[in-house]
Amino acid sequence: MRLAGIAVLALAIAGCTEVTEAVDSTARAGAKGVVTETLATRFPQVPKKLITPFTDCIIDYADALEVREFARAAVVGVDDSTVTIVRNILARPDTQTCLKARTLEAGLS
Repeated sequence: MRLAGIAVLALAIAGCTEVTEAVDSTARAGAKGVVTETLATRFPQVPKKLITPFTDCIIDYADALEVREFARAAVVGVDDSTVTIVRNILARPDTQTCLKARTLEAGLS
């Protein structure tokens, strides 16, 4: 009986994890438009050819709260807080590594 309870609990947790991952994936996909708009309008130093690859790096290294803020910006519009979040993500070492790799892939080193 105890083992059955543990098995049910493990299955429930696994189900929750899958749902959480699906929600996170959907939110990140929706946030891409906001990040793309932010890069295109507020970061003129980013070459047009790199906006999509840089967007992917930013989304990949954004945490859940940042993704939620991007979702908010999709409704109310890009503002200074959106720009600050993008700038903070861009400054992270892992994001910098991603950006450098994408720049090299695009032949713009």
